[in-house]
Amino acid sequence: MDLRRRLVASLGVLLLALMAVAALVSLRSLRSDVDAELAASEQLVRVLLGAGSLARELPPAEAAQRLQALLDSGALGHLTIRSGAAPAAPSPAAQPHGLAALLGVAPTADAGQWVRVGEQRLLVALNPASEIDERLGDTLRLCVTLLFFSGATLLVAWWSADRALRPVRELQAGLQRLARGDAEAALPAFALREFRQVAGAIDALAAALATSRAAQRRLARQLIQVQEDERRALARELHDETGQTLTAIGVTAAYLERHAAALAPAQVAECAQDVRRAVRTSREQLRAMLERLRPHGLDGPGLASALRELLAGWQQRAGAIDFALQMPAELPPLGEDAALALYRVAQEALTNAVRHSGAAHCRLAIEAHAGTLTLCVEDDGCGLPPGGAPRGSGLLGIAERLEMVGARLALAPARPRGLRLCATLPLNGTPCPQKGAP
Repeated sequence: MDLRRRLVASLGVLLLALMAVAALVSLRSLRSDVDAELAASEQLVRVLLGAGSLARELPPAEAAQRLQALLDSGALGHLTIRSGAAPAAPSPAAQPHGLAALLGVAPTADAGQWVRVGEQRLLVALNPASEIDERLGDTLRLCVTLLFFSGATLLVAWWSADRALRPVRELQAGLQRLARGDAEAALPAFALREFRQVAGAIDALAAALATSRAAQRRLARQLIQVQEDERRALARELHDETGQTLTAIGVTAAYLERHAAALAPAQVAECAQDVRRAVRTSREQLRAMLERLRPHGLDGPGLASALRELLAGWQQRAGAIDFALQMPAELPPLGEDAALALYRVAQEALTNAVRHSGAAHCRLAIEAHAGTLTLCVEDDGCGLPPGGAPRGSGLLGIAERLEMVGARLALAPARPRGLRLCATLPLNGTPCPQKGAP
């Protein structure tokens, strides 16, 4: 059952119950009114019959006294009857009800009609106050019924809404558990369809969060491992290459220091040439390390130059692959972070093409149009595996880096075979929609 049906069912049961109560109250009121009308009619008949018989059976004074007692013994409904022998009293019509003016009922000028019944004279007059009191009683009963009806409706509506929305607290608690880092929302089974759908969406969100957190942890471990591998490689190069060069410089300097007085000028010049060659080698080694760690001057023309050097380096190391570069003569101005992100994308894509694609051709192209700059690396290798792009540290790192600068990453099969990797960067500062990112 859904929320709408539950609320309609609860309110429907309430309305039926209240209608039954209203019907019972109406029937009770009707019975009371009928009893009152019958009693008034019986009293009128008794008065009329008594007025005729008392005059024949009793002396006039006693008959008038007995008739007045009979008139005072019961109400006559909407009429008032007064014996002609009774003391004069104001007519009921001359004494309007307090609500008569409010209801627009004007008092009648007629004081009543004298009727002779046997030897008795009776003054019969209308009594509008009796009708007003009767209708006032009906109105009060109706107002009490409506008040009870309204109060019961509000109470049942509040109870139904509170009961129906009680699962919201469970949903809130589940979201709080997810916010604290729990793997699951631990939601109970809900009877209402709407809350089951919301719970299903929260469970799907929990699964997505768990997957994302696992990917982040895996990426963090892989990044730490990459960092340690890079440090290890840097330490090895510093020890094996730069360290040997500095050792050679130190040996030459020590030789000059020990034999400075005995060496001929030609020998000193030869030692100086050795030192200069060693310094030049050390400078080249240091430049290569710095280029690998972080290219310098990537803004503007620096990005194009860095990409050319990157492709030239891969062409030397992977001669079996034919590398091609296609870009406009002048690139639009880019910030340092955006340029570095594009360079890292190209670096990672070329590395993957060399290591995993088995391609014979690889092309790097840059296109600028419609306020965006697109860098694409396309090869004719084996392409994507059947299960899709693997979520390795390389692609995850690229996606995170591009997201930081508002760009997006897309992977697609190349034609006729191979893989096409594209990074699209907005030039107007508006982030690209994240579609196709791994």
